[in-house]
Amino acid sequence: MSHQGQDRKIDNIEFNVTDIARTKAFYGSVFGWTFTDFGPTYTEFTDGRLTGGFTTGEEVRPGGPLIILYADDLAATQQRIEAAGARIVKPVFSFPGGRRFHFVDPDGYELAVWSAN
Repeated sequence: MSHQGQDRKIDNIEFNVTDIARTKAFYGSVFGWTFTDFGPTYTEFTDGRLTGGFTTGEEVRPGGPLIILYADDLAATQQRIEAAGARIVKPVFSFPGGRRFHFVDPDGYELAVWSAN
């Protein structure tokens, strides 16, 4: 899968939910979204334009979904984030398809950055 041209752009939105089946039924019936399951705790959704995910892997996050950006170079992006004064709140970890980390921006919003590399 090629991610060329996606460096430093919003790539994914992830919602923490309490019940994936209920969530899929809701968004599927209301908005016509389609889903691809990746195990019992994660399903990817697409609305035909944007891809995101629903997970029961973490508690429901106050303040809304997790915005996930893509980076060609994860380490360099983390260095830029830290140099700009943001705080890393979840160190780099691997998952099927790549690696990612989470940070909190200067206003307190938590975001994530992932890379297939």
